[in-house]
Amino acid sequence: MTYFNVGKIVNTQGLQGEVRVLSVTDFADERFKKGSCLALFDKQDNFVMTVEIASHRKHKNFDIVKFKGLYHINDVEKYRDFTLKVAKEDLTDLEDGEFYYHEIIGLEVYENDILLGKVKEILQPGANDVWVVQRKGKRDLLLPYIPSVILNVDVPNGRIDVNVLEGLDDEN
Repeated sequence: MTYFNVGKIVNTQGLQGEVRVLSVTDFADERFKKGSCLALFDKQDNFVMTVEIASHRKHKNFDIVKFKGLYHINDVEKYRDFTLKVAKEDLTDLEDGEFYYHEIIGLEVYENDILLGKVKEILQPGANDVWVVQRKGKRDLLLPYIPSVILNVDVPNGRIDVNVLEGLDDEN
């Protein structure tokens, strides 16, 4: 079975079995919705068990999650630094122009048919996502996911066409 990361448990929250999750998904409200099931993986990326979400709320930059059947801090402390993942079968279809992170990471990025590099990660600093492009011999290029910069995303062909606006590439 194929799984995709949705977050990492970074700490416990209070005494009632809640955990603090650093989310790496655009769909936190859907992934951590009451009744949703996620797979729990240990630090060595081994499957541990399936957990069902009992409750979810946002607190600062974290998603605070409680799992069904784990209602005390002693039940969840051992899962610190474990990863939460969603099964590929549980992914929902997206509308045109929407992508899952795993579809974007690894795609080649071109400007005017010149290869700039590959997307290595996606950041969520606020108003819009920022795609981090790893380049050979240069610093990473940070591209905001806005229409004037990201011109075309062709997932089947592994290609992204961009327009690097003035000021985005400080190495030119």
